[in-house]
Amino acid sequence: MPDTRAPTASLSVLLTLAWPIVLARATQAVIGFTDALMVAPLGEAPLAAATTGGLNVFTFMILPLGTVFIVQSFAAQLRGRGELDRARRYAWYGLFLAAVAGVLGALGTLAVPSYVSWFGFEPEVERLASTYIAIRLFGLGAAVGVEALGNWYGGLGNTRVAMVVGLLSMFANVLGNYLLIEPRFGLPGYGVAGAAWASAAASWLGFFVILGMFLGRRGAGPVAGALGLNLSEWWRMLRFGLPTGLNWFLEFGAFVLFINVVVAKLGTPSLAAFNVVMQINSISFMPAFGISSAGAILVGEAIGHRALEKVWPIVRLTLLTACAWMASAGVLYLLAPGALIGVFQPAGIATTTLVSVGTGMLVLSALWQVFDAINMTFSEALRAAGDTTWPMFARIVTAWLVFTPLAWTAVLVFDGGVTAVMVSVIGYIALLAVVLALRFASGRWRQIDLVGTEPELI
Repeated sequence: MPDTRAPTASLSVLLTLAWPIVLARATQAVIGFTDALMVAPLGEAPLAAATTGGLNVFTFMILPLGTVFIVQSFAAQLRGRGELDRARRYAWYGLFLAAVAGVLGALGTLAVPSYVSWFGFEPEVERLASTYIAIRLFGLGAAVGVEALGNWYGGLGNTRVAMVVGLLSMFANVLGNYLLIEPRFGLPGYGVAGAAWASAAASWLGFFVILGMFLGRRGAGPVAGALGLNLSEWWRMLRFGLPTGLNWFLEFGAFVLFINVVVAKLGTPSLAAFNVVMQINSISFMPAFGISSAGAILVGEAIGHRALEKVWPIVRLTLLTACAWMASAGVLYLLAPGALIGVFQPAGIATTTLVSVGTGMLVLSALWQVFDAINMTFSEALRAAGDTTWPMFARIVTAWLVFTPLAWTAVLVFDGGVTAVMVSVIGYIALLAVVLALRFASGRWRQIDLVGTEPELI
């Protein structure tokens, strides 16, 4: 008999769980969006540096961020089993990884100038991007810590904690940008560096708030007993989490290489326009990712209850909801691309540059929205089940052996320009959607034991 307490495929349950995640993920997108928006009046070079710098910072962050994302899967499945004491330990394992990431991020600032010099940016863009990246890396540990604890709370069914922390960080970032980018209140205006300091400070503020809630045991229900950390669980988290982190890192690394080397060769206007398109898309992407994450929480809980027959109805409902959102975003891109791109138009720059190039890019990006929804839904469902290694290899192969060489050839060898740039991205996202859907349909995720049994304490 299936466990009747297991979650069911209800739109109201999904949306109740999802809307705080949507807001939390949207705030992350807004932070990058406002950095770009509030730097834009300074000119194309600062705009290109801030947007490109933000993407490169995320490249450094994405490995530990992806790794601690598995904390949600452990928490959801253990909640389904009723093992809340054990679930709490995985929050601590995520915090330990955040501390390691913070130390490495601080050390990594020393290598930033050499790293940025590889990509052949125009001198002003290179200088400003190096400054932005180095400053943002000081917030790496905080960002990973927020992600770890936010996912732990989410796995327990409390998605509002991450929302509150995300909103707080977003408002702190916007205020910091207002104070630090342009001269105000006696401050000289720090430009791109000011935007970076505002973002780093906002990350640390969010971390200290969520850490205080965690240590005070707020919003997680009663948890009793000794902490009982043990090495076998730590390695188990890394075993399932690292493939997700490597998956995100290598896939996103291919994408950033594509921007830094391929798109950058088309000139600063095209580079700035493409990054603006990505910032706009991040606003539509994050809510859909939040919906997919909510579905993954329900999937993990159903698996914890050993009610596997309820997984597909949950995934199907999540897929339809995410597709509806992304399709709506695509329609908006088709109807008003110029107005959306024009928000970022630097003062004193002719509209024939950023807006004209970016408008065509944004229209083409409408074509990948539904494919992206498919990617997110199946990727998150597989991660909730602990199926992380196979998707990692699938993404690596499609990103590095298909997307990167084809995009390089289309843009640089055949001189395909911005149209080839966008068609390459569309083809990659569509191919990945098919691959992940087939993996879920194979049912191999049913054979994976994510949480195992209670280990011996050491």
